[in-house]
Parts: sequence; C-alpha cells; structure tokens
Amino acid sequence: MAQPAKNDSRGFSYADYLSWTDEKERWELIDGQAFDMSLSPSRVHQDILRNLSIKLGNFLKGKECKMYFAPFDVRLPDFQDDTDELTYIVVQPDISVICDLKKPDEKGCVGAPDLIIEILSPSTVGKDVKIKLSLYENKVFTET
Repeated sequence: MAQPAKNDSRGFSYADYLSWTDEKERWELIDGQAFDMSLSPSRVHQDILRNLSIKLGNFLKGKECKMYFAPFDVRLPDFQDDTDELTYIVVQPDISVICDLKKPDEKGCVGAPDLIIEILSPSTVGKDVKIKLSLYENKVFTET
C-alpha cells in the first residue's frame, strides 16, 4: 500500500490528497492524518447501504435534498472560504444527504451534510464512532 509523503508539520491537506494518483486506494484525512479505507465493503455492508438508499430515496422524492454515496469527498475546512491547501479534514461517509445546495461542488461537498450515515463495521467502528462522529457534531464554519 503506497504511503503519501507529508509536506508540512500540520500534515496532509486536501491539495495533497488531490495529488495522490493511486486509484486502487481510498483515503480520508482527519486533522491532516491520512487514513486508508478498505477497498471493498462487505456484502452485508452493501445490503445495508442498498436498503437505506431505497428508503431515503423514496423519502426525498420531491424534496430539494440530494443523496450521495461513498466515495464522495466531504471537506470540513476551518473556515468556509479556506482553500484546498488549508483544508485538513476530508471524509467519505457511506451516505451523505445535502439540502443546502450551495455546499456541493464538482469535488464533493464543502461543510457538513445535513444527514450523514456511516455503516459500522468491525474494522472501522472505532474511527467512525469516536473520531468521525465528533467531527460531524463539532465541525461548523467560523464566520469570517
């Protein structure tokens, strides 16, 4: 598994992340630290994802909200207008529902989606419940 190289003391930025070219690997950045993600979700994970997406899709019919599936970059910068070089948190929730249609862009989403679903598995439960949940709960834009 290829390891990207750090470029400064804060760690990796979204700009670094965009330069990684190995399409066989998926990454998340949490406070500049790179976490590799499993290459292929389990069959049970896929079954849960499918069932949830059908129910959510039916619920969202006729609403302004959009639903996206991993891999879909959710960038959580410190400030809304931070550049890629200043963004050190990039996560890929299993399902993201975005109702504020100013948040999605060509690269994914800037800011926390309105609804995030993480399907827990034994290999990721610690990161998903302890680290990522805290990010989702506490990461809000600071007004500039």
